[in-house]
Amino acid sequence: MKIVLATNNAHKLSEFKSCFAQLNVGAEIVSLSEIGFSGDIVEDADSFEGNAYIKAKTICDFSGMISIADDSGLIVDCLSNAPGVYSARYAGENATDRENIDKLLYELSLRPDEAKTARFVCCICVCRPDGEHIFVRGESVGEIINELRGEGTFGYDPVFYYPPLNKTFAEMDSVEKNSVSHRGAAIAELLKNREFFE
Repeated sequence: MKIVLATNNAHKLSEFKSCFAQLNVGAEIVSLSEIGFSGDIVEDADSFEGNAYIKAKTICDFSGMISIADDSGLIVDCLSNAPGVYSARYAGENATDRENIDKLLYELSLRPDEAKTARFVCCICVCRPDGEHIFVRGESVGEIINELRGEGTFGYDPVFYYPPLNKTFAEMDSVEKNSVSHRGAAIAELLKNREFFE
């Protein structure tokens, strides 16, 4: 059996393959390129769950196989949960990570007396060809700091401070980050749903 992961990201593929090895599911995880999908998927839902479902359902319909997709982003409490589903394009379409961070820090500078609590959220959707689907969700809670720290620059990681480890996500190595990240938590929830893949 093959299961499609709606990505061509090598790191994400590796994470999910490891997850399914733990699940002991006799399935091969394949990428979008491996099933010949090269189209664009418009993620226009107003929730992480909605966008994950759009991707998983599109790929399930295209391939006729069980399909998995995730959507993730940053929620900052004092910004009314922004940037949320717009995390990747907070500073505009095709914005760079640094441009998104700069906008985030600017918006927070307008609220100097408010707590900068935040959380990364990851929602995973799995769709089966019979129409059944499930969602799992993972979160990692921290706070936004005013300076960029760490070399592992990806998204908002350099300003997302995780108090239990006294580090930003960008200061963590991959083992540390996977153990506390929102995607790691979501995958852990997925591990509890082995029967959905049988």
